[in-house]
Amino acid sequence: MPITLDYRYLYDAVRARFESDAALEAFLPQALTPGELERLGDDRYLSAMTRRVFHAGVRHTMVDAKWPEFEKAFQGFAPEALARLGPEQIETHMRNERIIRDRAKIRSIPENARFILDIRRERGAGFGAFLAGWPDTDTIGLWRLLAKRGARLGGRSAAGFLRLAGKDTFLLTSDVVARLQAAGVVEREPSSQCDLHAVQDAFNALRQESGRPLCQLSALMALSINPGF
Repeated sequence: MPITLDYRYLYDAVRARFESDAALEAFLPQALTPGELERLGDDRYLSAMTRRVFHAGVRHTMVDAKWPEFEKAFQGFAPEALARLGPEQIETHMRNERIIRDRAKIRSIPENARFILDIRRERGAGFGAFLAGWPDTDTIGLWRLLAKRGARLGGRSAAGFLRLAGKDTFLLTSDVVARLQAAGVVEREPSSQCDLHAVQDAFNALRQESGRPLCQLSALMALSINPGF
């Protein structure tokens, strides 16, 4: 029989693997507050988008080690400047051995810069205010918007970008999906809107029950399946 997604069950199963309450709390991820999201410059969001794009299909540690060189090469990721990045500048970056030279991923940078600027014009505020105002109860709606309007932000990349940027989100890792399957929320890795809505509903219920952010609930689910998460 499936195990229900009961917060106390999840917490107790994971707590047993840590020496103390404090050790568990220190391990769990933290999301930024709405105020902190608003105070971040749009350059930081473009940097996080680009970092997530380059993480896809590559060892994250390799990308992270080179990230200071990316920051230098792309002028600190100011959207106003990078929205005008053209073919000649892209070819120049393709000759820079200090960064990862992936033409398709580099081409996503001006597209995502324009996406950020479009949101700023539409909302009359920075991208951080847009993220801060998006309700956590509709995380999958934000994923959908990022996939539709951003460049190379579909699939798991939307959630990965949000996690890098500090916006509260859950992740659908294989361990999280396994816990959702065990609880009977989904039968397979969720891809349809119906399945994703069922996942969102499950997280919303756990959030209401526990008062914890989505990122911590996601981690607790993963840890309940895989102690080495």
